[in-house]
Amino acid sequence: MRSAVNVICNNRPGVLRDIAGAVAELGGNIEYTQQFVLERGVNMGKASIYMEIDGRIEELVDRLMSIPAVCEVSVHQPFDKIFGSRVIIIGGGAQVSQAAMGAVNEADRHNLRGERISIDTIPLAGEDAIADAVNAVERLHRASVLILAGALMGGRITEEVQRLQKEGIPVIALKMAGSVPVYADLVVTDPIQAGTFAVMHVAKTAVFDIKRVQGREF
Repeated sequence: MRSAVNVICNNRPGVLRDIAGAVAELGGNIEYTQQFVLERGVNMGKASIYMEIDGRIEELVDRLMSIPAVCEVSVHQPFDKIFGSRVIIIGGGAQVSQAAMGAVNEADRHNLRGERISIDTIPLAGEDAIADAVNAVERLHRASVLILAGALMGGRITEEVQRLQKEGIPVIALKMAGSVPVYADLVVTDPIQAGTFAVMHVAKTAVFDIKRVQGREF
């Protein structure tokens, strides 16, 4: 069974090695991890290490607390049980806000039925900035579909779209100038509808599948 633990520890070399070693000693498998230095609160300056682990959590908590550098260990639900699949929206501010409106409204219907779908947005301008953001989607935990909402996208952005598709993440593009719509899995004129389609593709309680309309324009 997969569970999550968050470890607050002293920020010093070797701590991550000790924590990972403790997990391995008990036969646990770290399926996801993130770490950062806390910048506020009573633990400011200490490190936070979050891990999703398949293994015996009860024994692991005691083992982790025995590590001298560890200050606190707490057990949580994994992110997919809380925030669920992520719809990522990148592009111009006006178009992004409309696509987000459609996605949030549709996600609300499915989340009321017990699903967990979250919407992440970032308004950006410029080919390099957008291309870098598309490139980063592959590294986002639980990212399931990307919406590119703008008036003109091509060049490096198109190259990153093609790389992302190879990793199994579909791309929905608004109808726009540039080469991105040529390579997108789905092209949608209305940004609100684009957001709706994205969530319907992710939702387990919907019957829409981008693969069945791949290459079409709505």
